Amino acid sequence: MIERIQDIQGLLRLLLRQFIAPGDAVLDATAGRGRDTVFLAECVGSAGKVYAFDIQEEAIRGTAELLETTGFKDRVLLYQLDHARLAEVTQDKLKAAVFNLGYLPGSDHQERTETDTTLAAIWAVLKLLQKGGVLALTVYRRHPGARAESVEVERLLKNLPRKDYSVLAGNYLNQSQEAPSWVLVQKNRED
Repeated sequence: MIERIQDIQGLLRLLLRQFIAPGDAVLDATAGRGRDTVFLAECVGSAGKVYAFDIQEEAIRGTAELLETTGFKDRVLLYQLDHARLAEVTQDKLKAAVFNLGYLPGSDHQERTETDTTLAAIWAVLKLLQKGGVLALTVYRRHPGARAESVEVERLLKNLPRKDYSVLAGNYLNQSQEAPSWVLVQKNRED
């Protein structure tokens, strides 16, 4: 249960739970502090698989520690790798994928997602999603380069064929344009 709609992650997790079942393969494209990775590992159960990526050693180390603490380590394949390269190691059709665009909370804001690699990663995920699978993106827009990344991600998703994908977006109408937003994409049919 979420207590505040200000909690975008809580809202997206509530929605994602409706799509993910035990035994599914899912992906966390930006592991960060590991909270989404743990959430996904909980959803897929002991028979499922989570692919988790982050380019920063600090993020991978923290996620690994959290997975060890929660007992979900055996469900997760953790890669210190740019998310643009996720198709190189992801073998399964995915039921869900999660992205948090921006920087690792509490770290150097210069280390952040970049437009080119984010777009490449989104395309890779769209190809890997199974019919009915979902992609959830949280777009943080207060750091350098965030506005350009946000615009390009929105352009890509707006231009997806509607017969192939359903795209739903949300933002805060009573906050600045730099407030975080979210997008949920569902694949409507197989390639």
